[in-house]
Amino acid sequence: MKSICVYCGANAGARPLYAERARALAAALVDANLSLVYGGGNVGLMGVIADEVLRLGGEVTGVIPTALVEREVGHTGLTRQFIVKDMHERKAMMAQLSDGFIAMPGGLGTLEELFEMLTWAQLGIHDKPVALYNVDGFYDRLVDFIGHAREEGFIHPRNAERMLVEESPAALVALLKGRRGA
Repeated sequence: MKSICVYCGANAGARPLYAERARALAAALVDANLSLVYGGGNVGLMGVIADEVLRLGGEVTGVIPTALVEREVGHTGLTRQFIVKDMHERKAMMAQLSDGFIAMPGGLGTLEELFEMLTWAQLGIHDKPVALYNVDGFYDRLVDFIGHAREEGFIHPRNAERMLVEESPAALVALLKGRRGA
């Protein structure tokens, strides 16, 4: 495992805790010698995690659509930055460049990216681990909903189990590394 794609918000969230935990995840990635792949922005949690990985000496690859370069203030100091045509190309390239996926706290875009990777795993498009970084219980209700959908027969148990959940950045990185190809 060489690189992890982190999905996160173009907003920083309502509490400073989210930025603090983004920096902690950055440290865990660098400590594990993993590079960061992310959406290429310089704002919100995207900017926080990218800046921290770079500050700690890690590598960061950004993938951002042309239309969002100005809107999300495309990061100019990355190890590598790919400017692509649209969101579909962005997500496909991020998936191709990554050996696993983490969804930090975020909004609709983060959730959409998370569920696309879970769906692709379910369909056999990839066999990479997908995880939630459950900062201060941020994803507890989502985890409960997935359990409910499983109990109601809409999500097969093996597919529900694909979504790994962890609160500790170091444990999260270790979990992904241990589940490679799961």
